[in-house]
Amino acid sequence: MPSKFLHGFTPPAADDFITIVRAEGCTLWDDQGKRYLDALASLWYCQVGHGRAEIIDAVADQMRRLDAYQTFAPFTNEPAEELASMVVERSPHPDGRVFFCGSGSEAVDSALKIARAVHQLEGDTDRQVIIRRTDAYHGTNFGGTTAQGIAGNREGWGDLVPHFIEVPRDDIEAVSTTMAANEGRVAAVITEPLQGAGGVYPPTDGYLEGLRRLCDQHGALLILDEVICGFGRTGEWFGAQHYGVTPDLMTFAKGVTSGYQPVGGVIASRAVCDVLEQPGYTLRTGYTYAGHPACMAAGVANLALMEKEELVQRVPHLAEKLTEGLAALQADGIIQSYRGAGAVYAAELGYDAAAARMRLLDAGVVLRPVGTGLAMCPPLVITDHEIGILFDTMADVLSKEQA
Repeated sequence: MPSKFLHGFTPPAADDFITIVRAEGCTLWDDQGKRYLDALASLWYCQVGHGRAEIIDAVADQMRRLDAYQTFAPFTNEPAEELASMVVERSPHPDGRVFFCGSGSEAVDSALKIARAVHQLEGDTDRQVIIRRTDAYHGTNFGGTTAQGIAGNREGWGDLVPHFIEVPRDDIEAVSTTMAANEGRVAAVITEPLQGAGGVYPPTDGYLEGLRRLCDQHGALLILDEVICGFGRTGEWFGAQHYGVTPDLMTFAKGVTSGYQPVGGVIASRAVCDVLEQPGYTLRTGYTYAGHPACMAAGVANLALMEKEELVQRVPHLAEKLTEGLAALQADGIIQSYRGAGAVYAAELGYDAAAARMRLLDAGVVLRPVGTGLAMCPPLVITDHEIGILFDTMADVLSKEQA
């Protein structure tokens, strides 16, 4: 009989789970004593690795001083103010502001609401259309479920949010045509800089720049969903900087605390803030745990640790080692191809990757199936030796998979 815990993205009748009881660095242990190499950083987020006392102690110290308190007016707290400053200082919007929440899904819904609110405040009340891309993943709240381009994740819930239009993943002409056909009605375009859960697809050359140009031309806002790309994953603090495109709104979560505490948020540009800050306006959205002091302390400690250990600057080295391993697998005919950037890649198998993932788990390596590919997104502290273990294991397991 299944346990009382109803797991997400899991058949509800499932009753066979691996119980993880301990983690350190890039290594996990289950309740049977088996070791696993965490080559997915849990779920695309553990940048600094597991078991870092610097973050654990910061959270504990904060909870001894102030365990929790809300941040609706007129209240705030010091770690929330500090983390907001640290985030915007590392973003393309150092003069912007941060809206905090508890997850990437909440961040996406908040960004969609803020985008529409900006147009409403400017008197463009017909601007409610959001353009989404095929293969996009934007979380699982109602707005993000509607915004994502993975059809299976949108099905089975009944009617979703209106006014969303999907365009093919890399077709900038389709975006141009859609905007022209909906002139004066498009509130925003939402996209990941590099699509993650939908398959790890980097943008084609000029695509993000084209989105920026079209948004400017048609008066729409550009939202970059940085939940996976943010906080060093691409080799810059944010994917926006890696690809040289500045959005109006940015969502983040995951890597901001390396997952040690749940934090998400939206970075708003100064131009967006100028609209929101008009006299008499109240931003009537928010979350009970937004700016939670213990969560904020985790973020402050995590970003400080990333700075101290120069983990963002380490990503080009990781990219070199990861692509070397992937190229070797491709040259040996073990995988068909690979794609990605920085420290996030997918190995294309050409067949359903779910069974391969399970065989890799049996061999002690955690990857994630994304359709016909296997995604890897290791902690940024992964060693060259551990990368060697990753590819040796993949070569052994996937060779048998093909036999």
